[in-house]
Amino acid sequence: MLPRPSNVCAVLGAVSLAMSCAALADDSEHSAPAFKLLTTIPVPGVQMKSFDISWVDADTQLYYLADRSNRAVDVVDAKRHVFVRQILGGFTGFSGSNDTSGPNGVVVSGHWLFVTDYPSRVFTIDLRNDTVASIASTGGVNRADELAYDPEDSLILAVNNADEPPFATLLDVDRNTGALTVRQRITFADATNGAEQPVWNPGTGRFYISIPQVGANPQDGAVKRIHPQTGAVEATYPVKFCQPAGLTLGPNQELLLGCSVAFDTAGNTWTRDSAGLAPTAKPESVIMDARNGNIDKRIQGVGGNDEVWYNPGDGRYYLAARNQPGGSSTPGKENFSPVLGIIDAKKMTLDQVVPTVNQPPGSAHSVAVNPHNNHAFVPFAANNVAPECNNGCIAVFGVPSGQSGD
Repeated sequence: MLPRPSNVCAVLGAVSLAMSCAALADDSEHSAPAFKLLTTIPVPGVQMKSFDISWVDADTQLYYLADRSNRAVDVVDAKRHVFVRQILGGFTGFSGSNDTSGPNGVVVSGHWLFVTDYPSRVFTIDLRNDTVASIASTGGVNRADELAYDPEDSLILAVNNADEPPFATLLDVDRNTGALTVRQRITFADATNGAEQPVWNPGTGRFYISIPQVGANPQDGAVKRIHPQTGAVEATYPVKFCQPAGLTLGPNQELLLGCSVAFDTAGNTWTRDSAGLAPTAKPESVIMDARNGNIDKRIQGVGGNDEVWYNPGDGRYYLAARNQPGGSSTPGKENFSPVLGIIDAKKMTLDQVVPTVNQPPGSAHSVAVNPHNNHAFVPFAANNVAPECNNGCIAVFGVPSGQSGD
């Protein structure tokens, strides 16, 4: 067993790093205190090699993770950093392909846990007894993936990312029983590379969803705005050189787009050139105005994201950048160095990138944050790099005790 360190650089030094931990953290004497690996929480059961989306319920300070290896939703105390239990709802597990695996997306509202699964299923779990209250089919061929919940109208927007064309489904939720009723399918005919993370915006009363690619050009992505009652796509907001996957609502009606693909300085999809002759990578994340689709800021230095999260506790965005450009220059070796990106939402600047771990078939693509202690939870597949993670773990990042935040 590896010793439990106080500095993530010490733990993950064996992993190719995209950027020094200290390079951004110690930029000036006024920099925010550096995030570090605080601890890891081992995951029991079958060795965790595959997982998907995670969620922190701020009301209970519980963290939920879609753990495919264990065919479960893992529950962790996000205050005390203790593994609580595994919820077994009859989920599919990992089949060898993301398209036919589950559980996938997780969202909590009150005592209801909503979970997506293969084949094209959405579950309601009653957290008072961990029993299945309802199962509904969205009518697709492959998995139901990410989802968002509208508490005002008691509606779920669940996404089938792997069907062709991809689509989303509006489902009514009975607040009393948790029963799910399919209302309407919304097909994204112009989406040529799936559909990703949705988010509910109470300020506009609309759902938003990230579309990695629109049409034939890999440089063309978009965010779509959806009316919760009619299912109408009211607007398509284009974004160039991003391929948005992660999506989260920050302050001032701003959306952070977690770009899943890094482009190079010539505007093409970045690929490693061991000879160093091709244009260099230009990883970016994008902040968009949810009201009109205007691009407020393109933040350079972190990209290749999946799930992203806004934490009102410290006013920062957190990005699970599994495909951050970097890694070994040796031909045939890994091209990417996964990191946890941290962006100041008010200043719209990159605060820090902290190295994480990719261990195929799992990747550090999931993040959720507890706003009460500002600790970020990033699941790692089973590996021999992070401490106490031989069976898989939840890595906890934060500012060490005794260092004040801003």
